[in-house]
Amino acid sequence: MTQTIGELLETAADRALPVVRGIDDGQLGGPTPCAAYDVRALLNHLFLVVVNFQALAAREDVDFTREPDFVADGDWRARFGDETARLVKAWSVPGVEEGTTGQMGLPARTVGLMVLGDLTVHAWDLARSTGGDFVPERSVLDEVGPGLAAMAPQAREMKVFGEPFPVPESATAFERLLAVTGRDPGWTPGGRAGG
Repeated sequence: MTQTIGELLETAADRALPVVRGIDDGQLGGPTPCAAYDVRALLNHLFLVVVNFQALAAREDVDFTREPDFVADGDWRARFGDETARLVKAWSVPGVEEGTTGQMGLPARTVGLMVLGDLTVHAWDLARSTGGDFVPERSVLDEVGPGLAAMAPQAREMKVFGEPFPVPESATAFERLLAVTGRDPGWTPGGRAGG
């Protein structure tokens, strides 16, 4: 049986929270696999995504152009836990996956899968950047992988994804997912792993 977006987000959040809680303030200026973001900027981006997709679940308008500094609040780690709990709750309301939402009028389940993808991929970005561990739950990967692959051409046109990163046939499903978004699955803060 297909899991609901709320169930999948709860699973993804359980994997992402330890990564975020493990980030030391001294790491906020470090590089990430997203070249345009340091750790602080990526955390702020992820916060904005988590907050805005709560609103999208409720069919409210969102503004992705404003970029508040969520990390300026000294209690940002606890707040991230609170906001992800709100995200799960928002996407667990009966009927939330029906119809469309957002300015582009996308199917609500597709929008839910978008935030699931962001939470999963950015948790990996942050873990890689700060020495944390992150492996997505298989059920999340099974939903996110095909969804991101389907959205990839449009995401590249919108400059949200980079060009696909070449990976060997032996790459895992998660490595292939990362590669679809333009990420090097072997990325490390000091350069490519193993070379």
